[in-house]
Amino acid sequence: MGVVIIDGSTVRAFVTDDQQFTKSVDERFAALDLNNDGVLSRSELRKAFESLRLLESHFGVDVATPPDELTQLYNSIFERFDCDGSGTVDLQEFRSEMKKILLAIADGLGSCPIQMVLEDDDQSFLKKASDLEAAKLDPNHAQAS
Repeated sequence: MGVVIIDGSTVRAFVTDDQQFTKSVDERFAALDLNNDGVLSRSELRKAFESLRLLESHFGVDVATPPDELTQLYNSIFERFDCDGSGTVDLQEFRSEMKKILLAIADGLGSCPIQMVLEDDDQSFLKKASDLEAAKLDPNHAQAS
């Protein structure tokens, strides 16, 4: 477990590093594509967001959100990702929306640093952004990660 400090520039640098960003997003997409059909279904994307527990907790405290409200929220997230209305999310749509989300996080953080406690095996995009910044500051870090 470790503590990292990031700000908006850390996240923005990760998103603008096309090679690292694309590799990370493509790996996440492949992990979410449970049936390996090359697209994400509504249920596959919902499982991904459920695992993040963004909607079921508030600053780490569980909140009871009615199931109908959760379904509406997850459906609206899916519709946001499904840009062409095909009923599935392809890799390009996923990349595009993840870029928008991460850039919004970068804008929200601005130049205000935050501390995050992360597991060593954490594969979140924010951890990857932190690792990329550390590798640029210390080339030996890239070999250790």
